[in-house]
Amino acid sequence: MSNQPYYETMYILRPDIPEEEVDSHLKKYNEIIEKSGAEVLDSQMRGKRRLAYPIAKHKEGIYVQLSHKGDGQQVAVLERAMRLSEDVIRYLTIKQDGPLPTPKPTSKDEEAEKPETVKEETKPTEDKNESTDKEEKKEDIKE
Repeated sequence: MSNQPYYETMYILRPDIPEEEVDSHLKKYNEIIEKSGAEVLDSQMRGKRRLAYPIAKHKEGIYVQLSHKGDGQQVAVLERAMRLSEDVIRYLTIKQDGPLPTPKPTSKDEEAEKPETVKEETKPTEDKNESTDKEEKKEDIKE
């Protein structure tokens, strides 16, 4: 299996925009990628998180990760649209060389379709050496 190059764009939206607008941004950037002749591999909303440092007086941001595959021309078009948007406070695109990301299910319905695996319950086994070490430590503490 050969590793194909693809791109990952992580962008941060303002924290004060409503969820409907966040969804419209997701669709907007996915459409920009598709119109430029590239393929959207995966789009995930990572949620609202605290920023490492304030950006434009915001201490939090809504993180979104977008994986896409194309000839590289789509990156300039996508980043230009993000630069012009007032709702995007930061963005970064990285070229990845490796196996293509597997798309994560986006709705609970898709998760319900997956077959459930039965997990065996295993009891943690205590190593004999660990138990004697614990007993020795207890004796040291008592003395």
